[in-house]
Amino acid sequence: MLTPATRGRRGSTAPWTSAAVVVAALVVVPVALLTASVLSPSTEVWAQQWRTRLPGQLVDTAVLLAGSVLGAVVLGAGLAWLVSAYDFPGRRWLSWMLVLPLAMPGYILGFLTVATFGRTGSVQDQWRAWFGRDAWFPDFESTMGAIVTFSLVLYPYVFLLARAALRDQAAGAYQAARVLGAGPAEAARRVVLPMVRPAIAAGGAIVAMETLTDFATVQYFGVDTVSVGVFRIWRGTYDRDAAGELATLVLAFALLAIGFERVARGRARFAQSGGAGAGFDRRRLRGMRAAAATAACGLVVSVAFAAPVAQLAWWAIDEQTGPRGTPLTDEYTSYLRHSAQLVAICVVVCVAVAVLVANAQRFGSPRLTRWSSRAIAVGYAVPGPVVGIGVLLFTVGLDSLLERIGLDLPGVLATGSMVVLVYAYVVRFLGPGFGSVESGMTQVPDEVTASARVLGAGPLRTMWRVHLPLARSSLLTAAVLVAVDALKELPIVLLLRPFGFDTLPVWVYNLASESRYRQAALPALSIVAVAVVPVVLLSRRLDRRPT
Repeated sequence: MLTPATRGRRGSTAPWTSAAVVVAALVVVPVALLTASVLSPSTEVWAQQWRTRLPGQLVDTAVLLAGSVLGAVVLGAGLAWLVSAYDFPGRRWLSWMLVLPLAMPGYILGFLTVATFGRTGSVQDQWRAWFGRDAWFPDFESTMGAIVTFSLVLYPYVFLLARAALRDQAAGAYQAARVLGAGPAEAARRVVLPMVRPAIAAGGAIVAMETLTDFATVQYFGVDTVSVGVFRIWRGTYDRDAAGELATLVLAFALLAIGFERVARGRARFAQSGGAGAGFDRRRLRGMRAAAATAACGLVVSVAFAAPVAQLAWWAIDEQTGPRGTPLTDEYTSYLRHSAQLVAICVVVCVAVAVLVANAQRFGSPRLTRWSSRAIAVGYAVPGPVVGIGVLLFTVGLDSLLERIGLDLPGVLATGSMVVLVYAYVVRFLGPGFGSVESGMTQVPDEVTASARVLGAGPLRTMWRVHLPLARSSLLTAAVLVAVDALKELPIVLLLRPFGFDTLPVWVYNLASESRYRQAALPALSIVAVAVVPVVLLSRRLDRRPT
């Protein structure tokens, strides 16, 4: 073990501890500043908002959250039970393909839905041609349309967590209940459901957070949420104080979602029952039941991923090569370069900071570094608009402080600078990157670290020559996770991007907002193509373990 004597043999623990604490503070302070603004609210701002849009925004946000979480939980938990407890044709392939919608951002499926089924979409045009101009057709540009869209792109969070819980915790208990005479439905209701409830609740909380973060998808469907209000105020008036105070409502909804997750979980805890990977003794379905199970899974994959990707590919090819197409090669290259630049910087900074904090747990004060490692996950646990506005308030305040002490740094810490944008991205995505790095570092035995220290290697050399080579797979995983999240991110870059610095998501959003759906197909398809790689690797890795 790495004893205190060995820990302090080469250099003090203070630099490592200080570095971890500073990183945690830089992550927490923007969210804390935004929260503190509630203590001195502007009555004029709140009165104006209450007289105009705020009551409707609160109702729309609550309805959207409830509907999206319910839809994702029913879909994700139901599909997880189906592929875990039953065997049917195509189950092996469908069980990992059901994770693919995770690569489809809501703002892409949203504009595809509106373009296809909306009032001016091709489906309604054909419908009216068949049955007349006044023929009834479901209103997809509504809150229900947004709920269905979010349910389809976010259910994989519930599916993954519920499936893992079914595999690792519930299988043995289910088999025991069946041996004791309980029927399949009774065993599932009385034994399995209570055991997987924490996983389902955690997945529902993630769905709520992702729904709160979005303010692009909902605008396509005409839903006016609190997040849309934050964006409207910022883009319309650049009143950071008003936008910041309204963003506290988004944070309040996020805290409510976390609270509901704790209530839904109750006192339930994960309990190992049968060993990791023991899995169910799946029941073989035959005849119509088998066909229905295959069709249900295939329908979800088709509607949430395969059909949208095919539509994007068709539009992209037609737009680039068709007689009425408009090639976008130069624009595409520019936006792709901006996205790649931002993602690369974000990945380098996040992985480097994650490595620093993970090693501080070895070489610094255990108590402080443990607190710091928990604090840096705060940014990923709050909605993107909250992070963006919080970072904005912090950097503007820091700019003012530097100006007072005579360190005027124009353009470096100002609104719309790359520094602010990268800072917000790091606050938002450091959590998942650190989680992967920390997981890899825990696989390095303390004895190996202690041996390197005894042989005279300092902390930096030990980190460089021992820890990083042994944890390189986890570092690569962290880089991929951060890169995909950063590439898909829209709210933060819309709020904070420098003038003229538009990324692929911003381009998609602007084109879709102008109903130029076919031109938005190529950048949208590029985002999905990159995002699908880690999703496939994750789902196939999960499927390698028997379920």
